[in-house]
Amino acid sequence: MSTRKHLFKFLLITFIALICNLSIWYFMDSERALEFLGGYIIELSLSVDNLFLFLLIFSSFGISPNHQKRVLSYGIFGAIILRFIFVILGIAVINTFKWILYLFGILLIISGIKIMINKEDDVSFENSKLIKLLKKIVPVTKELHGEKFFVRIDKVLHATPLFALLFLIEGSDLLFAIDSIPAIFAITTNPFIIYSSNILAILGLRNLYFILEKLHSTFEYVKYGVGVILIFTGIKLAISFKYHISVGISIIIIVSILLISVISSIIISKIKQ
Repeated sequence: MSTRKHLFKFLLITFIALICNLSIWYFMDSERALEFLGGYIIELSLSVDNLFLFLLIFSSFGISPNHQKRVLSYGIFGAIILRFIFVILGIAVINTFKWILYLFGILLIISGIKIMINKEDDVSFENSKLIKLLKKIVPVTKELHGEKFFVRIDKVLHATPLFALLFLIEGSDLLFAIDSIPAIFAITTNPFIIYSSNILAILGLRNLYFILEKLHSTFEYVKYGVGVILIFTGIKLAISFKYHISVGISIIIIVSILLISVISSIIISKIKQ
């Protein structure tokens, strides 16, 4: 599929998200609509850094685009389930222990700093802890077997490298959810708003990935913007009991950070050429 078609599908899903946003404004109220918009923007902007990680993983294993599509499709399905569990557990924990928001804030600030100073080029995904864990559970073949995740060799069930990749991506998405869900708590604690904005952002990720695959060198500095967004949401959570930053102002700050990082990436990319 061409980059243009992936862009069209991504814009279509974004349009659907905006329709949902207007529906929330009409059937609920403007405050909830702003919260949905804020949650959607946060999830989408933080997802960019995770997609860059996926690019590194696929290129590290030399996986073809056709196989990438299969892994991403299952990965997004798994992410939808993970988000549901995280939202339900997160809301339950917050309702029981209000002070946990302070901890979430600190964790987000630390995560933001890590993203800004992390050098992903030095990571060896073949020797990652998740892959080692999988190999302890089930043997993994060295070669791909078409698009199969599992094969039987000498009557013994083996995972293929394609499943190992899916396991690695789901594991990284689990860690990503630990950042993204608390970040949305800085906007709202309404479970419907959190989950719906998350899911609509996630549904566009498969097409966004293949757009970034073609343009990743142009947007390589966006991760710094993502790091700053995490730091901002962390600070907002940490001070939320004493100082309230409105949802509208939060959205303006987050969008501004994202736009500055995108524009800076484009300018720096053109200077390098």
